[in-house]
Amino acid sequence: MTTSCWHEIVDTTFSINGTEDPVADNAGTSFDLVILGGGSGGYACALRASELDLRVALIEKDKLGGTCLHRGCIPTKALLHAGEIADNARDGADFGIRTTLEGVDMAGVNKYKDGVVNRAFRGVTGLIKSRRITIVEGEGRLVAPNAVQVNGTRYEAPNILLATGSYSRSLPGLDIDGERIITSEHALQLGDVPRSVIVLGGGVIGVEFASVWRSFGAEVTLIEALPRLLAVEDEASSKIVERVFRRRGINYKTNTPYKSVERTENGVRLTVESGETFEADLLLVAVGRGPSTTGLGLEEVGVATERGFVRTDERLRTSVEGVRAAGDIVAGLQLAHRGFQQGIFIAEDIAGLDPAVIDESGIPRVTYCDPEVASMGLTEAAATERYGADGIETFTYDLAGNPKSQILKTQGFVKLVRAKDGPVVGIHMVGARVGELVGEAQLIYNWEAFPEDVAQLIHMHPTQSEAIGEAHLALAGKPLHVHG
Repeated sequence: MTTSCWHEIVDTTFSINGTEDPVADNAGTSFDLVILGGGSGGYACALRASELDLRVALIEKDKLGGTCLHRGCIPTKALLHAGEIADNARDGADFGIRTTLEGVDMAGVNKYKDGVVNRAFRGVTGLIKSRRITIVEGEGRLVAPNAVQVNGTRYEAPNILLATGSYSRSLPGLDIDGERIITSEHALQLGDVPRSVIVLGGGVIGVEFASVWRSFGAEVTLIEALPRLLAVEDEASSKIVERVFRRRGINYKTNTPYKSVERTENGVRLTVESGETFEADLLLVAVGRGPSTTGLGLEEVGVATERGFVRTDERLRTSVEGVRAAGDIVAGLQLAHRGFQQGIFIAEDIAGLDPAVIDESGIPRVTYCDPEVASMGLTEAAATERYGADGIETFTYDLAGNPKSQILKTQGFVKLVRAKDGPVVGIHMVGARVGELVGEAQLIYNWEAFPEDVAQLIHMHPTQSEAIGEAHLALAGKPLHVHG
């Protein structure tokens, strides 16, 4: 553990405006809520619980903010934005601007990326300290249904939250060396742009790194065992991403299971089950993330798990009374905002506010590759399974008809899925910056809006949000800028 990043945090108590935390009067070990893990789910729960006058201890062995802030969402999106700048410089002539891309200064890119992360880290740390939350630095272990032990000290509470996050998975026999065979954590620290890279895994992490490395000028080959990239998204979204990736020069192979890898004199050689081989400087293993539950003492206390994930009910209660779980260790979408909302839910549930159960289908999803992919609710396949082939209606609005998308020179669509004669149950978007549109999509889905409800809303012109309005107008039976 690197303690230099914790210079403002003391082990169990801290002072605010010269006044010591009152928890210290009780030796600092008895609380209303003890949280194991300071990532998105853990710190959100701590902040909300503190607002509700609960005494909270937050235990973290590394840095507050967790994977998302330090090794996931934030640094990767900073790299992707730097890649967008590189593409803009390279393609300036398309907009009548004479620009050239002289190269990518990874030291400068990393300085920018790390600056974003460090500012967010200081903000989170300061906010948590200001709420009189006791921060405990160290590796915690559940030793009883009401107790967590850290560095030999026992912290007790009637409510325990497990929120220890996830780690980068590998495959049997595929050893990560951190040099030529790397995970996303290593990829974030590279000092140079690789000349060539193989990305093993076509999910969100693999697709995003393939996109940014191509923007930086690397030769990229993407290997995916499943039939398509971004397999959890609507099939139409996958197809357009694959089409744009081909145009960008990103090579990809689907339906291609991994067999083996070996180090060569200059890099790596990957062999797939068909016998075909691929060579590159680096191999990024992006086959998903596993729950960080090993060594937490769950089995000894009786907390049930399945494939390493903590089993919970709809209110995120585990098999042991008083013990909750949130975030990546709970099976489902491994998204920071999911964990964040779960943390708030748990704090309010403990405080007796009886919050509404979180609808997993109502959680927005965004993949920040070029083009971006954003979605809300059910895919067409999932809606067909739920309502039947004759029980749904779909409509796809091509962004070619959207003036702002033409200005941005982006391709994509807004696709709607509705229950027949009912509400919209799925919204799927592909194109530049469509991640910024998913907020409205979330409202449409979670408020069970009918196409007619959205069609009457005014969408600012010219914006990409007009595409959402146009799609709903068409599905409501009054298409305007749609042929046929």
